[in-house]
Amino acid sequence: MSHDIVIRGGKIVDGTGAAPFHGDVGIKDGRIAEIGKIAAKGTEEIDAEGHVVSPGFIDLHTHLDAQIGWDPDLTPISWHGVTTALMGNCGVTFAPCKPKDREFLAAMMESVEDIPRQAIMTGLPWTWEEYGDYLNSIEALKPGLNVAGLVGHSAVRYYVMGERSFEDQASDAEKKQMAEIVGRALDAGAVGFSTNRFAPHKAPDGRSIPGTFADPSELIEIGKAVTKRNGLMQAVGATGDVLKAIADQSKSRVLFSYGVGSDKGAGLKSAEGLDRLAEGRDLTAICQVKGTGFMFGMQCSLPFRGKAWEKVRAMDLKGRVATIKDPELRATLIAEGKTGIPLEHTYYIGDAETPNLTAPRNASVRDDIAKTGESFVEYFLRLSRETDGRALFNFRLFCQDMDELGDLFRSTKNVLPSLGDAGAHVSQIIDADWATFTLKYWIKERGVYSLEEGIKRMTSDGARVMGLKDRGTLKVGRRADVNVFDMDRVTQLQPHIVHNFPGGAPHFTMRARGYKATLVNGKVNVRDDQSTGARAGMVLRHGR
Repeated sequence: MSHDIVIRGGKIVDGTGAAPFHGDVGIKDGRIAEIGKIAAKGTEEIDAEGHVVSPGFIDLHTHLDAQIGWDPDLTPISWHGVTTALMGNCGVTFAPCKPKDREFLAAMMESVEDIPRQAIMTGLPWTWEEYGDYLNSIEALKPGLNVAGLVGHSAVRYYVMGERSFEDQASDAEKKQMAEIVGRALDAGAVGFSTNRFAPHKAPDGRSIPGTFADPSELIEIGKAVTKRNGLMQAVGATGDVLKAIADQSKSRVLFSYGVGSDKGAGLKSAEGLDRLAEGRDLTAICQVKGTGFMFGMQCSLPFRGKAWEKVRAMDLKGRVATIKDPELRATLIAEGKTGIPLEHTYYIGDAETPNLTAPRNASVRDDIAKTGESFVEYFLRLSRETDGRALFNFRLFCQDMDELGDLFRSTKNVLPSLGDAGAHVSQIIDADWATFTLKYWIKERGVYSLEEGIKRMTSDGARVMGLKDRGTLKVGRRADVNVFDMDRVTQLQPHIVHNFPGGAPHFTMRARGYKATLVNGKVNVRDDQSTGARAGMVLRHGR
C-alpha cells in the first residue's frame, strides 16, 4: 500500500491510555491507513526517531469565534499541537443574531471576553442570522484547524426576549422557543449549547449578560433539546446544584469550568468535591494548567495610576521605554506609583527564552522586593529598563498554588487540563499554551501524569466530551490529526504583545518549540514550529 505520508520510527502514544510503543504511522487521503512496521515508502516521510507521535490535541475552551475571521490559521494554539478547537463557550456567541443586533453582540463579546469590538465588526462577514449560517461562513474561510461550535445562551435569549433577556424570567412559551432555536442550531451543526452564570461577566452597560440569572428550568428545557440530539451542555459559573439539575433532568453531557483554592489541602478537597458531584453523572470539569488572571508590563497594561502614568499609558512601547530611562521622569513615576495589585500573588516571569510560569508561593514579587529593599514601582521600573520593556508580571487570580493544582490533577479523572481561553482576554492573559505546558510541566517535570495518561486527557477524553468519534486516537480509519514532538525540547517561549488584529489592536501571542510536525486531516499544518499555511481544517458539524 502506498501512503501520502509515513511518520517513521516514533514513540507512538495512541491516546487511549495504553502503553507507548515504537512504530510507523501511514496516512492516506486524510486518514490513518496503517500503524506498525511499514515497508513501503510514503510520498512524504517524517523521521520521528526520538520523538513522540500522538493524536492532535483537542482544545475544549476557546473563544476563537471572532479571530477565525482574520486569522484562519488560529494562532497561537496551532503552534502548540492543537488540531481541534471548540468555540462558543461561556454563553457568548455571534449567532443567532438579527441584523439590527450585530453591534450589540459584538459589544457584549468585547465586554466579556476582551475581544476588540472594531476587530469583530470589521473582521467577520456578518452574513448570518441563525447559527448554522455562522458555521457556513466559517467553513468558507477554510480554517487551518478543525473547529466546532456551541450556540450561546446570551445570544439565544436576546434573540427571543430582547431587552427583557437581562433581568426577566422567560415564560414557558419563550423557553420552548429558545429550545427550538437551540435544536435547529444542533441540527445545523452546533455540537451543543453554552451558558454563563458568572455575574461579573457584564455587558457594556454594566448589567450581567443575558442568561446569568435564568431559572434552572430554562436550562433544563433547553437541555432536553440538546440531549435529544446527543449534544453537549457547557456552563461557566454554575453552582453544583445547577450542574446536577442539568445533568439529572436533561440527561445531558455537561462540561464546566473548575478551579482550586490556595489553602493547604485545597487540591485534594477540590478533587473529592468534584468526584462527589460527578458520581452517576456525565460531568467533566476543565481547569487552567497554571496560575493565571492578569499579565502586565510596559508592553501592555500598566497597574499604576497618576497623571504621569496616564501620559505613559498613552505612549507606544518605544515611548514608554524612553520615558522610564529618563532619571527625572522616572523619579516622578516612582513618586506616583501606587497600585492595588496583590503582590503576594504576583510573579515576574523572567527574561530568559522561556518564561518562568511555575514559581512557588515563596517566590512572589512581595518576596523579591523584601530581599532587594525596593518598592514595587522601583522593582517594576528597574526590570522594565533592564529588559527594554519586555518584562512581564503575572498576577495569579486563579490557581495560585501549583502544588495544590497538581494535587487536583493527580487525584481525580473528572477534570481535564484545558481552559486556555484562546481568542479571549487577548491583552490580559495568554494561556493558549496549555497543551505544551502540560507536556513540559505536569508530565515531564512533575510526573503528575504518565505520558500515556496525559496524552489521553488532552486527546480522546476531549473527543468523547465533544462527541467526536473519528478523532482523538491513533487508530486505522481515524482522521489523521497527529503530533510529532520532541519531549526533551518541547516548551513555550516568552509571550509578547503584537498588533496584527484588524485596526492594529494589541494582543498577546506565544510561540512553541519542539513540534516537528502537526498534521490536520493528513496535511502538515506546522513543521519545525512554523505554520505551513496548509489550511486543511474542517468545520466539525454535529452528527455528520
